[in-house]
Amino acid sequence: MFGHLKEDIQCVFERDPAARTTFEILTNYPGVHAIILHRLNHRLWQAGWKWLARTLSTLTRWWTGIEIHPGACIGHRFFIDHGMGVVIGETAEIGNDCTLYHGVTLGGTSWQKGKRHPTLGHDVVVGAGAKVLGPITIGDGVRIGSNAVVIKAVPDGATVVGIPARIVQVDADYKKRHKQSLEQKIFDAYGIPHDMPDIDPIQYAINNMLDDIDIIDKKIQALCKTLKNMGEPLPTELDSCQVRSLRKRHY
Repeated sequence: MFGHLKEDIQCVFERDPAARTTFEILTNYPGVHAIILHRLNHRLWQAGWKWLARTLSTLTRWWTGIEIHPGACIGHRFFIDHGMGVVIGETAEIGNDCTLYHGVTLGGTSWQKGKRHPTLGHDVVVGAGAKVLGPITIGDGVRIGSNAVVIKAVPDGATVVGIPARIVQVDADYKKRHKQSLEQKIFDAYGIPHDMPDIDPIQYAINNMLDDIDIIDKKIQALCKTLKNMGEPLPTELDSCQVRSLRKRHY
């Protein structure tokens, strides 16, 4: 347990530039208080002392403003920044090196027994006010933007934003990015990567779609040209200028 505590304190230094001393973290960070007490409550829960575990978790919520069910499984170096209003459900699972901001909910969408809360992989950042709902899997290296509502599984390395959440970027080499971020002391605060384009995320997604359409357009024109050279009859053709004109009017 003391090994966990040392890691929990060190990760605060790595992810919060306002942290100055170990004593300050131990006395003034409710996210650290909540995770320390959760580790105790989780052991009580596993040992069958469920009423005591729930009672202590309720007292922890009153003290810190953070509600973590004692049945939730949480990995190493977990950090809750600010913390007020965070809710983590009973069957939630959280991997190593994850960060949650205030107002985050890892909630369920069913009253049925069994797995009903999300599973977060390693190195996941969930921005302030985001909701991750249901027994879905959030892959390693995922970034969830503030106030997003995630109701579907998210692949490794993706960044999601919006209501409902949409994928706006996928980093296939997220492990390398994570290593570089640690070395350069760069952190993706509030779930938005530091190298994310400074544009509206929906516009960013539309731009990517238009790029794909342009590639398809060129392939179709090449195919039509090949068929024409072969003497094959073609349907009514749209040349590339007409296609671009239609696209501009539509978007």
